[in-house]
Amino acid sequence: MSEFRHIIRIEGVDLDGNKKAELALTGLKGVGMNLSRSIIRVSGIDPNIKFGDLDDKSIEKIKNILENPKKFNIPLWMLNRRKDYETGEDKHIFEAQLAIMNRSDINRLKKIRAYRGIRHELGLPVRGQRTKSSFRKGRAIGVSRKKALRKEKKREEKR
Repeated sequence: MSEFRHIIRIEGVDLDGNKKAELALTGLKGVGMNLSRSIIRVSGIDPNIKFGDLDDKSIEKIKNILENPKKFNIPLWMLNRRKDYETGEDKHIFEAQLAIMNRSDINRLKKIRAYRGIRHELGLPVRGQRTKSSFRKGRAIGVSRKKALRKEKKREEKR
């Protein structure tokens, strides 16, 4: 066994070595508990071992699985970018690339004037929720706030 490491860097992110291997991998944006468990199973690592106790060979194997999960027989439904709009392939993306793709998808929806894109533009719920009683924060100025604004304007005029 190699010496214990408190911080392990994968995909440009520092992961906590004191956590169990399954839980530590969820520190990557784009990796949930399900994918993390399947990566640990495929790599043949004990799921209860602390992440900092892993040797370089095991960490390298985890990195390889993260780069190409289809090659290691991870089910397609676990990937976060199935049938990509631009390329048509199934892949899994992480961290900054995930944020960029999400932003570009929303911009594409806005550009083609899709219903979901319009809802994003207006700052309204996108997935069909009701809006009569929910999502009321910060949109319209309420009655009491209007009164407060009028009083404030009158005070400024008197000065």
